[in-house]
Amino acid sequence: MAIDSEDVLRNSVSNSAFEYIDQQSGLDRLTERALRSDCVALDTEANSLHNYYERVCLLQLSMGEMHFVLDPLSDLELSPFLEVLRSKDLIIHGADYDLRLMRSTFDFTPEGEVFDTMLAAQLLGIERFGYAALVEHFFDVKLSKAGQKSNWARRPLTEAQLRYASDDTRYLGPLADLLREELKSQGRAGWHGESCRKMIAATRQSNARDLDGAWRLRGLGQLEGRDLAFVRELWKWREAEAQKADRPPFKIMGNQQLIELAQWASAHADKSVTQGPRLPRHCDGGRLRALESAIRCAERLPKSKWPEKHKRREAPGLRGNDSKRQLEAVRSACAALARELDIPTSVWPPEATLVSIVRAKACTPEEMKACSGMMDWQVELLKDAIAGVLNK
Repeated sequence: MAIDSEDVLRNSVSNSAFEYIDQQSGLDRLTERALRSDCVALDTEANSLHNYYERVCLLQLSMGEMHFVLDPLSDLELSPFLEVLRSKDLIIHGADYDLRLMRSTFDFTPEGEVFDTMLAAQLLGIERFGYAALVEHFFDVKLSKAGQKSNWARRPLTEAQLRYASDDTRYLGPLADLLREELKSQGRAGWHGESCRKMIAATRQSNARDLDGAWRLRGLGQLEGRDLAFVRELWKWREAEAQKADRPPFKIMGNQQLIELAQWASAHADKSVTQGPRLPRHCDGGRLRALESAIRCAERLPKSKWPEKHKRREAPGLRGNDSKRQLEAVRSACAALARELDIPTSVWPPEATLVSIVRAKACTPEEMKACSGMMDWQVELLKDAIAGVLNK
């Protein structure tokens, strides 16, 4: 896609200056600056790679040619600033994650519009839609990846970490300008607006985990009954230890190691866990005793309490050959239209949506939207292709 970026690339893009804010006086000035701004570019850094309890550890903000890195772990009164930020239009790349994190950490939900640059790039058919890839593509700037796996909860932060963080919003404003114009020229601005509104609504919903299914790790396909009971008890042990240590579960024990240990324990009920597969170095003392206890708990479970093997259920109403043929025809028609419009499958209705439409025999736009939850722009594009299949 040919877009001339020179007209919208501001001087600030090539300027590495930013202000690090960890004092209340600096935050007060930032709040005043935000009050005068119509739009704020926003990004967050979290501690998910290093802690069990995920939270925002850094806020990066850009307003015009001014760039800020705000430290929410400092002794700051954030409420007045967040209240101002709540009312502003925001530019975020991959906003779903950042907004969920802002909500869980600060109970923050935006009241203004959100322009998601990742969604915009996807709707324009840009294959490499990551932030760094877009910055390189449009501005010929290669961003450093040196800070990607930083422990953002640890203080003090280095100059390199802060510079890496500040770059995450430095280019968002110019990038949004480019993408906004291209969306308008291709007639897809409405698609993007509706997609962003749906994304915002989704981030306001509960993030509660399904604990009945959370323990079903990838790689359990061939396991049944007793083995699954051991996996479940070891998963519970790992969660408890991760919470106690405030460490990510994978740093207590990796998924594959957990599965292998569960299979071994299931087959060697008469042996100590120390005689089995090699355990992580930190698995000793109270943690080791808790692991032994989890294994004994799994051993004592009667067969009636063993978990059932997970079965992929076929959607009701698609058992007949006619319905299956219709689903395949609808899938093919939608895929052909996506290729014609150069739209990636990531923003196209998923398989479950098409199944719902075929099951309901939804032939009108109203019926399609009611049974599937598709967005208006998706219905408008697909209605003729779907109706053409279902009306045959």
